[in-house]
This record gives sequence, structure tokens and C-alpha cells, in this order.
Amino acid sequence: MNAQKQPLIVIVGPTACGKTALAIALAQRLRGEIVNADSRQIYRHMDIGSAKPTDEEQKQAKHHLIDIVNPDERFTLHDFQHAAKQAIYGIAAAHKVPLLAGGTGLYVQSIADGLQIPAAPPDYEQRQKWEELAKTHGAEALREILRQLDPDAAVNIPAANIRRVIRALEIVQTSGQPLSAQRKMGQDEFICLKLGLNTDRAMLYTRADTRIDGMMQLGLVEETAQLLQKGYDWSLPSMSSLGYRQMGEYLRGERTLADAVQLMKFATHDFIRRQLTWFRRDSAIHWLDAADPNLVETAAEIVNSFLSSAEIKDELSQIDLSS
Repeated sequence: MNAQKQPLIVIVGPTACGKTALAIALAQRLRGEIVNADSRQIYRHMDIGSAKPTDEEQKQAKHHLIDIVNPDERFTLHDFQHAAKQAIYGIAAAHKVPLLAGGTGLYVQSIADGLQIPAAPPDYEQRQKWEELAKTHGAEALREILRQLDPDAAVNIPAANIRRVIRALEIVQTSGQPLSAQRKMGQDEFICLKLGLNTDRAMLYTRADTRIDGMMQLGLVEETAQLLQKGYDWSLPSMSSLGYRQMGEYLRGERTLADAVQLMKFATHDFIRRQLTWFRRDSAIHWLDAADPNLVETAAEIVNSFLSSAEIKDELSQIDLSS
């Protein structure tokens, strides 16, 4: 093993499985700091709908890459990878243990697996043309164009995810190379322990539904309305994300609040299924039962074994794990 590799604890799993709580508990035990790997928690003013760690939780353990851009600012996977690496190395330089925690699969993979991310700038004029084509001829017609230019990417991107299809087309046009050829493993900078949280599917859905009910009580409708008042348009990726999209439909009078909440729950269940499908592809993940009352102790034992292994002792020689 390359002695220069940085040890990194990675915590993944579907929404509402308890990643934040576990990351905080481990960070407290390890004198660690947490790097956010959730693509919605990067946005300012979007606290409730993104299930962002509360102020109290952020006091319990330092978090990085939360509230770093406004909802209308561009923040690509390439941007995340650069910012996350800076945060991880900064934590290590302070002689603390970095933990990467979140449920956005590509965010996690870009760091843990060393993806080479194309830094293709957006082409807004061309994006509008692709969007018009999708409206006129359907999403499948747009993906057919991608299939001709980049068959591998087309297989892995659902036709309904028009933004991802357009981004893949944009990268092909800008760089002259297909996304599938560029998004490959680069230099592996980290030696990772990957912990995954999962439990009975029905329990996950119940947890998610309970969280959504809590979001409504905390004022998700009001938060969404305030975002609109601040000038953030419904067409923004941030505003059309899970939760905000359904609240927007309610605020525009397109459905009742009860229907919007139920639709949000169903969409969240689907999101959980897709997250689990993504993470289950990674055989390196150590899966833990999110409902285990001894979860923190079990995870801590695995982490301590990892950190005390001969392979990475030298990397941690400057970190005080005793407190």
C-alpha cells in the first residue's frame, strides 16, 4: 500500500437510516470531523427539506460542505470532489480523523473510489435546446440521442432523469469524449473504511414517513415559500428536488397539501430503493443494521480495528485518539 494514502471513514446508506447520528457519535469518539456527501445539504436556506444537521448537531461535531452555495448557484460533481478533498486533507492536517457521510452515491464514489470527473462547463443555450426537444418529442427521444453518442451512459441514466441525460450530452459535446470514458477510476488517494446502514425495508419507509411528518411540523411549506420569495425559481435543480418539488406543486395550487405530502412519501420510498441499489454494487461496504441498539458500539469496534491496522498506523501517528 502507498504510505501516502489518507485514511477515511465513509458512512453511507439510504435517507432516514441514521447516517448523521452515527457520524456524529463516531466523530466524538475519534476527535473527528464530518464532510457532507449529500447533494442538497450544500444549499443555504434549504434546511428542513434537506434534513440538514441541526445547529445542535453541528455543535456536537464539526461539519464541512454544508451551506456553501446558494440555491441558484452552480455546483457540479467536479466542484464537490475538489472541495471535499480540500476538507479531508485539512482535517487530517489538524490531526483529526475525517469522516465522509451522506447518501449521494456519486459524491461518495468520486472521493472513495477516485473518479476522474470531467470539468466540462455548462452550455445553457444548448441545454435549452435539449429541454425543448424532450418536451416536444419525449424524454426517450433525448436518451436515444445519448445512446448514439454514449451507449454506456445511456444504459445507466433513466430517461426520466432529463437533467442527467442533458449533462451527459453536454459533456460529450464539450469534451469530444463520452461521459462513460471520462468517469473512470483515477489515482486512489484514500484508504477507506466504508460503513453502510440498512434495515428492514418497511422500517426504512416508516422512518422516512415519520421524518417527513416532522418536516411538515417544522415548516417545510413555509421554507419553500420563503425560497420563492427570495427569488429562487421553480426550474432550479435545487427547487425541484425531493420535497421542495411536491411543496411547490401545493403552493402553485396543483394539488392539495395532503396529496403533496403523500406524494413526497412515495417519492422518498422510491429514492430509498434507488439509493440501496446504488450502494449494494459496492462489495467493500460493511453493512450494519440501522435498528441495532448497539449500532454505535459495533461501528466503533470496526472503526478502531481499521485505524489500528498496521497498514495505516503511520498515517495516524500524529492523531490523538485517546480523548
